[in-house]
This record gives sequence, structure tokens and C-alpha cells, in this order.
Amino acid sequence: MTPGSPSDQELAAVRDHAVRHRDELLEHLIGWVRIRSVSSNPGNSPDMIRSAHWLAGTLRDTGFPEVEVWRTEGAPAVFARWHAAPGAPTVLVYSHHDVRPAKDDHWEQTPPFEPAVRDGKVWGRGASDAKGQVLAHVWGLRAHLTAGNRAAPAVNLTFLVEGEEESSSVHLAQLLEEHRAELAADLIVLSDTTTWSKQAPAVCTGVRGSISAVLEVLGPYRDVHSGAVSGPAPNPVLELARVLAALHDDAGRIALPGFYDDVEEPGPAERRGLAELPYDEADWLERSSTRSVGGEQGWSVPELLFVRPSLEVAALLAGDPVGPSQGAIPSVAMADISIRTVPRQTVSAVADQVRRFVADHLGERVAYRLQIVEEQGQEPYVTPEDLPALEVLRTAMTEGFGRPVGRMRNAGGSPAHLLATTLGVPLVFFGTGLPEDNWHDSDESLDVDVLLAGVVTTARLWSRLGAG
Repeated sequence: MTPGSPSDQELAAVRDHAVRHRDELLEHLIGWVRIRSVSSNPGNSPDMIRSAHWLAGTLRDTGFPEVEVWRTEGAPAVFARWHAAPGAPTVLVYSHHDVRPAKDDHWEQTPPFEPAVRDGKVWGRGASDAKGQVLAHVWGLRAHLTAGNRAAPAVNLTFLVEGEEESSSVHLAQLLEEHRAELAADLIVLSDTTTWSKQAPAVCTGVRGSISAVLEVLGPYRDVHSGAVSGPAPNPVLELARVLAALHDDAGRIALPGFYDDVEEPGPAERRGLAELPYDEADWLERSSTRSVGGEQGWSVPELLFVRPSLEVAALLAGDPVGPSQGAIPSVAMADISIRTVPRQTVSAVADQVRRFVADHLGERVAYRLQIVEEQGQEPYVTPEDLPALEVLRTAMTEGFGRPVGRMRNAGGSPAHLLATTLGVPLVFFGTGLPEDNWHDSDESLDVDVLLAGVVTTARLWSRLGAG
């Protein structure tokens, strides 16, 4: 052990605490998952308030002397503060308690808000994204206090668990500005990410940005019987299909004008780290529930996921998709386009590229509406490579998972850039999700062993940061 670092005895005590309290932790998670905290559905507003108060009570029970529920024009956030370590770093833990919508008839393991434990997993909406990640911190703190025989954490801890991350964090910027003093910190830990696999954990060093666009192509003024106008009538489905097909070239590169001008190429160390991740195509296809591997040519799957931009069509709608065909040319065809960006790309620049592309590729026979809410876009963020806390986190993860830790980034987006730039401090990532956890899909789950490894990791992180 290095001088001043936490002892092996404390590590053993942390692991023992995690195992002994496993069932209590799972009961906590099950109770929280039962609350339908779907932020995008106004009908679930009472559930969002119940979810916030559930977490607030749990944080008080853990020992936080200061806990508040911050109301917004949307869903509430939970704030907690425990600052009793003069001279130690102040760390802000960020995550969210809202979840994605779920349809009961699409789930096979259990109804989404009737969680169950089986086969070493907790099944239910929000189990992994991100209620389990929040509770890894809660129970990690409890283990940290007990194992170290501490009356307070070794660092000054602040929690901010918002209620609108799954709705683009629409009020987070306002919260950060209004409560800048209460949220002041030396370091941010964002827990809303995945690791590579249960057998090969990896520290996350960055996230891609995200931009969403909705394109509506307008043809006839109303749905028109195809037998009456077929041929001369403008068909918005065909026009939309031509635009979508032109978004990528034959090599899988995104065809927006100037799109790659600002793309930061990964350095040799980054590419070496991604190459060291244990990747097997058959294993990846099974874990990701995908049928094949494609994308931009010349890049590996980990590189495509973490350090290259992407553009996907997330939804496509035209005509009457329910029941027998109406035999009509639709008046409107709609596509929801999702773009993931990498460092040096910006929301505003990419939004302009989308606008120019659509204007250039849609003919005069149809009209269109293009909606891009730039304020809801997220910029990419990468943790500084020389940040000492990154190595501390890597060491804590090695202890938590009991094996060497690789390096990766996260394929999805998050408000990391907003948090780091508004508060003016660096940010590291730690999450207990896995690609096979089915975030945003049916049968979401959380691996119990990974959750317990997260508990040990966070407990050790506070000890090591507090030891300087």
C-alpha cells in the first residue's frame, strides 16, 4: 500500500459489508423501481415527486445532514450535502431518477414496474438506468462509513440527482445557475454510464454528444387514394426515403456537408486502449441484441461506439401503420434522426449542417418541416487524461471488480459538458450498466454482481480521494 492510502483491512471490510447487505440493497432498488418515474409523461408527475421523496428519505437515513427536494417547472431534483472533512476534496455526484416510458405488453421477464430478481439480475424499468447506479453510491457510502469506522465521509460529498435526464435535462442548466454556490465542487462524478463487460470492466473517460432532429416531409394536403392520383402526386415517403438514404455514403461515412471538418481523431494511446478491450463479434452481437456489424469502414466496433460520430434514424412514420393498408398516398412522412458527436463538434454547427443537407436534397414537389431544438442538444465531453482523480478511480474500480480495468468511452450522451463547464471543474464517469442491460428497451435489467462491484468501487473512491 502507498503511504496514506486506505488499508487492505478496510477493503476487506467494505467487501464484507456489500455482501452482508446485498438483500437489503436489492429490496431498496425494487422498492424504488416500482415508482413509475417517467418524466416524459405528464400523467406521471405525482410519481416523479414520490420518486424524489423516496430518494431524499433514503439519503437522510444514510446520514446526510442536509437533504432537499428541488422543484422545477418540470420534474424535481434531489440535493444532498455532507461536508464534514475540512481540507478534503469536495465531490459532486450526479445522476438521475427518471426513467424511459415502458409498455407492459412488450416485456417478457416481468412487467416494467413490477421488478423481480432472478438469474443474478434485477429486472425492471430504471434498474440499471439509473436507479441502480444511484444506489451503488448510497450503499457505497454506507460501506465506506462502516468499514472505516467513520462518523462522516472522508471527502465532502454533494449529491444532485435530477428528474429530467430522460427528457433532455430541460431545466438542469437553470438549476445549476440558481444553485451554483451549493453545488460548488473540486470534482464531479457522473454515474449514468456503462462498463465494457462483467468480465472485463473498463473505466469510462468520455461521452459523445447528442443532437436530435425531426424531419416531416409534406406531400398531398391530405391522404389521397392512390388509384386516383398515383403517378403524378408527390409521395412524401419516397422523398423522405431518398433523403435518409443519402445521409451515408458507400463507405458508411456521414454525408452532411463539412461534418468531419471538426471531428477530433483519437490519439494512439486511445486507440491502443480500445484495441485491448476483449472484443468478439459473436459475443458482441448477442450482448447488444444486434444482427450484424456495419458502420464507417476502417474502424473497429469499440472505436465506432466511443470515438467516432454516428447518425441513426430512431423512428419512421407515414400513413396508417395500424391494421390493413388504406391504399392511400400519405400526406406526411416523418423521421426522427439521432446524431452522436465527438470532441470539437458542436451542436450549433451540426444543426446547421443538417439544415443545409435537407434543403439541398428535398425537391420542390414537396414541402417540409425540420425541428432541431439546439438547447436540448448535448456537447461531447472527455475527462482530461492527466487528471489525478482518473487514476484514483481506475484504482478504486480495480479493487471493486477484483481485476484489471481497461479504458473506454460511453456510446451515449449525457449532460457532462454542461455540468463541467457551468461549475468549472473536471468530471469523471463511473457506471454499473452493461450493454446487455437493455436501456430504453423492454426487459431492462441490472447485473447484481456488477452492482455490488459498484458499491465497493464508490466506497474505495471516497477513501482514496480522502487520503490525498
